[in-house]
Amino acid sequence: MSMYSEVSRAAALAQSAEEGAAIVARPLSLPSSWLANGAAAFASLAWAGFGLSCLLWEDLGDWARTHELAVAAFVIAGGILLGTLSGSRLGRFGAGLQQRAPWLLALGVFLTVWELATAKFAWLPLPFFPPPQAIIEVYTDDLPKLLASTFASVKLQLGGYAIGAAIGFLTGVSIGWSRAVGYWVHPILRFIGPLPATAWLPFAFFTFPSSWSASTFLIALATGFPVTVLTWSGVASVSSAYYDVARTLGAKPSFLVLKVAIPAALPHVFVGLFMGLGSSFAVLVVAEMIGVKAGLGWYLQWAQGWAAYANMYAALIVMSLLCSGAITLLFRTRDRLLVWQKGVVKW
Repeated sequence: MSMYSEVSRAAALAQSAEEGAAIVARPLSLPSSWLANGAAAFASLAWAGFGLSCLLWEDLGDWARTHELAVAAFVIAGGILLGTLSGSRLGRFGAGLQQRAPWLLALGVFLTVWELATAKFAWLPLPFFPPPQAIIEVYTDDLPKLLASTFASVKLQLGGYAIGAAIGFLTGVSIGWSRAVGYWVHPILRFIGPLPATAWLPFAFFTFPSSWSASTFLIALATGFPVTVLTWSGVASVSSAYYDVARTLGAKPSFLVLKVAIPAALPHVFVGLFMGLGSSFAVLVVAEMIGVKAGLGWYLQWAQGWAAYANMYAALIVMSLLCSGAITLLFRTRDRLLVWQKGVVKW
C-alpha cells in the first residue's frame, strides 16, 4: 500500500473520530417544529377543556349563551388541531398558527379558569366578575347600542387625532426650522405642554359651543403636544451636512424643508404620533364620560350606573381592540413610508 493511501486512510479515520466526538458532545434538542406542534396540540386540548367546563357543571346563574360558547370552544379546538396536522399545507396561516400556539394555549387555560371561577363555582363575587358567556350575551343582545357607541367614539377620535397631529406636525416643523418661530412658540409649549389635557376640561366645556367640539379640542391637545415636540426634535437634529450638499446643488429653502428636513425627521414624527395616540384614547374616555352623549366612554358610564359589569367589560374589550388596531395601522404606515430608511431606523 502506498504512502499516499496510508495518509488518506489516517486522515479519514481522524475526520470520522472528530465527527463522532462532535455528535456525542452536541446537546440533544427537539426540532422547533416539534415544539410548535406540541404547543398547538396542547392549545387544542385547552380549548376543548374550556368547552367541557361549560357543559359538565350547571351554571349558578341564568346565563343564556353557555351552550353556544361551548360549541364555539369545540370549533376553535378542532380548527387548531386541523391547522396543526396540515400546517405545511396552509402556508402563512399554518406558520402563524404555530407561532401563536403558546398564546392560544394560555388563552384556553385562562378562559377555563374564568368559567369555573365565575359561572360554575362562584369563587369570584358576582356581578363584579361576570362569566365569559355574559360577555358574549352583551355582544349578541346589546349589539346595536354598542356599535353606535363604537362608531361615535371612532368618529370623535379620528377628528381630534387628525387635527392634533396636523397642527402638531406643522408647529414642530416651524419651530425646528425657524428660530423666530421657536422664540415665540417655545415658551407657550413649556406652559401648556406639562399640563394634562384633562385639566382643560372646565375651560373647554365653557368655551366651546358644544360638548362634541370641546371633546375634539381636548383630544387634539393631547395629540398635538407630543407630535410637536418630537417633530421639532427631529427637524432640529438633521445634520447640517445634508443642507450643505443640497444648497451646493442649488436647492431652495422650500426644497430643504420638504425634501430634506421632513423626510429625515419622520422617525421622530412617528414616535410622537404613537405617543399622541395613547394620550388621545385616554382623553377620549374621560371626555365622553363627562360631556358627550354617545361613545364608548358614555357607554361605560351608563353600564356602571346600572351595575351592568358585563357591558363594561365588553366595552373595554372593544376599546382595547380599537387602540390595538390603530397602533397596528400606524406601524404599517410607518413601515411603508420609511422603507427607504431601513438600516437607519430600528425596526
